[in-house]
Amino acid sequence: MKLGIINSSFVQAGISTATGLRHIARIGFDCVDIHTEAVGITRKEIALVARTCERLGLPIISLPLSSLGLTDFSEPVREFHLARTRKFIDLAHTWRAKNVLLVLGEYLWQREVIPPRAQWQWAIEGCRRLGDYADKRGIDLALELEPFRLSLLNSVDAMVRFVDECNHPRVRANIDISHLVLSDASAAEVKRFKGKAIHVHLSDCDGKVHGDLPPGRGVVKFMPYLHAIKELSLDGVVSVELEYPSDPKRIVNWVEEAYHATARLMDLAGLRRDKHQTPHTQHQLTRKSQFARNVACPD
Repeated sequence: MKLGIINSSFVQAGISTATGLRHIARIGFDCVDIHTEAVGITRKEIALVARTCERLGLPIISLPLSSLGLTDFSEPVREFHLARTRKFIDLAHTWRAKNVLLVLGEYLWQREVIPPRAQWQWAIEGCRRLGDYADKRGIDLALELEPFRLSLLNSVDAMVRFVDECNHPRVRANIDISHLVLSDASAAEVKRFKGKAIHVHLSDCDGKVHGDLPPGRGVVKFMPYLHAIKELSLDGVVSVELEYPSDPKRIVNWVEEAYHATARLMDLAGLRRDKHQTPHTQHQLTRKSQFARNVACPD
């Protein structure tokens, strides 16, 4: 597997997209997931991201998206979110990404007014329609497990059931190790994602609330989960997820720390493909000098 990161850590720290991508390449990541908004993004920004990633040898893998309205009781609201998600699929296709990371919504009004099964079914129907659209563009949908009480997909049971009921080859699962811990899912349950998962998120937490910390700053015991993920034989990416840094001024150090900790974990688990056997190595050898030139001559 490859080691990537969601570039939102830099975006949320107020660092420009291009500069953040240069840092990501210099630090040593194999690839990147792009945090963006597909509705209203300019052609200039689309071209900037594509050109910068191409120049840095940094393949775009995934576009994260929260589409909470797919489970809304109002059909026009659901249709709006379907249309918005299609724009992300189109953008993923333009950037030659592999998937759109899709976060579904939560049950409304504590599941007391609208029958939970109705919201579940709206999500199933919406994901099937999106899967059909994504298939025409060669893009997968990776569903996120959110460890919150009312989240539609808040457990391994719910995720497996949803993917099975959806029964669409383009609708798959994302494995978020921190979220598994927060939902009380053991590493032994990872095997249930066999044939269903296509992407991985990695971050640390305190075991109680959502954290998105660099590995080692929380309590997550990563190795059992990484060994279980290795058994799935995924041809995918482990993407570091760092959100809303506590000290934006130190975001570069924060990301560097997360990179080295995650790379070490993946190496110990035998998960990261030997970079000496991939074309990516050539980029790794010259990234520091490239970074210096690019910062000196920014877009």
